[in-house]
Amino acid sequence: MVRVKSRYLLCEVNVSDRSQLLLLDDRAVAAAVKAAVARIHGDYGAALCSIRFNVKYVNAHTGTVFLRFPKRCYRLLWSALPFITSVEACGQKIPCFLNCLHVGGTIRTCQKFLIRYNKQQLHRMLPKCKNKEEEEQIRREILNCSLKGGNKEGFEDGSESEEDEEE
Repeated sequence: MVRVKSRYLLCEVNVSDRSQLLLLDDRAVAAAVKAAVARIHGDYGAALCSIRFNVKYVNAHTGTVFLRFPKRCYRLLWSALPFITSVEACGQKIPCFLNCLHVGGTIRTCQKFLIRYNKQQLHRMLPKCKNKEEEEQIRREILNCSLKGGNKEGFEDGSESEEDEEE
């Protein structure tokens, strides 16, 4: 049996008003990506986008999106992402752009990268706290987000190896 290879793009939806992120859903993001690909790459791109492309995960609170593309055409579709200027969701046009953070061969490698990326963002955010109380409140909230039954260092990733197969 032949395994069909895919690529996963971890993208961040950037909007000026964070409350508009709550309107996002997977169908709206998929429609925006398909429209951008069709506009940039024509019928050929639209045909490639209709084959095995889907939005695997959308987090409306953080603006994180996982997109899955066939391996043979992910660069073509990836090149159309900067041309997305808005997403039509719930009858409203949300002005935004997609920032591609990582390209991975498996969803697991994208998740590992997302954990490292969020850790870096946290270390950038903590020095900007106005006082110690605010910093401690952020630390407590993060520690409360750990897995049930796990230890507080559950997010520490000891193995930094990438499992992407480069073929």
